[in-house]
Amino acid sequence: MDLQTVWFAAVAVLWVGFLLLEGFDFGVAALLPVLGRRSPDRHLMLRTIGPLWDGNEVWLITAVGAVFAAFPGWYATWLPALYLPFVLVLFGLIIRAVAFEWRHSHHSAAWDACWSWVITIGSLIAALGIGAALGATTLGLPIDAEGHRVGGAFSGLGWPALLGAVAVLAFSLVHGAMFLALKTDGPVRVSARAFAGRWTPLAALPLLGWAALVHLRSGTAVTAVLWLLAALAVVLAWARIRVEREGQAFAAWGTMMVAATATIFGAAHPVVVPSTIDAAFDVTIADASVSDYTLTVMTWAAGIGLPVVLGYQAWTYWVFRKRLTAEPMHAEPVEARA
Repeated sequence: MDLQTVWFAAVAVLWVGFLLLEGFDFGVAALLPVLGRRSPDRHLMLRTIGPLWDGNEVWLITAVGAVFAAFPGWYATWLPALYLPFVLVLFGLIIRAVAFEWRHSHHSAAWDACWSWVITIGSLIAALGIGAALGATTLGLPIDAEGHRVGGAFSGLGWPALLGAVAVLAFSLVHGAMFLALKTDGPVRVSARAFAGRWTPLAALPLLGWAALVHLRSGTAVTAVLWLLAALAVVLAWARIRVEREGQAFAAWGTMMVAATATIFGAAHPVVVPSTIDAAFDVTIADASVSDYTLTVMTWAAGIGLPVVLGYQAWTYWVFRKRLTAEPMHAEPVEARA
């Protein structure tokens, strides 16, 4: 396997890691108005992601950074063509981070409600923006022979972007509900489990549909098997959450996302940005890649640094592995902070 393909797979793995970890962050935050109608419940929900959310965002930085370092031609086409969604993603992540910190600086019902809503809105914006960017990138952008977007600022935001946005948000909502069912006890756990049991099949449809479209365009027998695995994982996740096996359901739902994303990237290879104007204008890994020497240096650096990053993040999840229960309001200042 050549280094270009290795780094294409590495980029796919980084996006899988981001969606798998940050996905439940987005989902928990988006579900605050749905499952956190009482202040103690909101505090409990945010405590489940308090020690984790900022570390999970590192996967987004690393994924985009890997695209920039390994495939500058991909980066140069992708980000300018989808400038608006990426600006919205940054805006959502910024106000979300501010809200996590400021929410702890004062304690009143109005203050809590205000910053809880900001966390929810920021998470919704970020999830939708990232989904739109990934959907448009894998299903096609209106780019010309030079890799430039044809049309105005909104020309890249067609139905592929909409499908990607809905797919990532729907996945995140159920992912967050399953995470809450796994990490909490009491009324929040019951409500989260009921939400996941109700919406799991419907929430999987946009992501499965997205993967199917890419597979039908340029897939192989391997991507067909991966898509079937994703569909079977949905059935398993739904079955296990309905019998209150939250851990197994969470693992199966995550497997669905991994298999569906592998289907998308596997079927897309070697094209990194397909053109909706003319297939001759597609950007491939050969067009977008840096030199083999640079990829070799990057491979050695990643081989040394990646185990360290994975190790400390695994340790973080191990430390905060226990279930949480709602605390009395007077204990609020000890809530886990990011």
